[in-house]
Amino acid sequence: MAQPIYKVWFLKPKDAYYQLSPEERDKMQKKGEEALKKVGAELVVGCYSVWCSENWMGFGVEKFPDYEAVRKHSQLLLEMDWYKYIESSSYLGTETP
Repeated sequence: MAQPIYKVWFLKPKDAYYQLSPEERDKMQKKGEEALKKVGAELVVGCYSVWCSENWMGFGVEKFPDYEAVRKHSQLLLEMDWYKYIESSSYLGTETP
């Protein structure tokens, strides 16, 4: 039986992100939200952390129904050129019994 996969991520915008208009940034954010929904995942929490971290502007946790959803989501991010605009680091895990 498949179990949920949790993904914790840390991110910061790249220069290309800051060259986008506010409208384009909003559109990119919405496409990111749609990509999660498309694979049946959800954002558990997203946090703004630049006030206490020099390395990352924000971090969050996403919950995926299974590994296949994680893989599909990764492909969707590649297709929307996400990594042209966002630098990130992420880790996957499952709940501890």
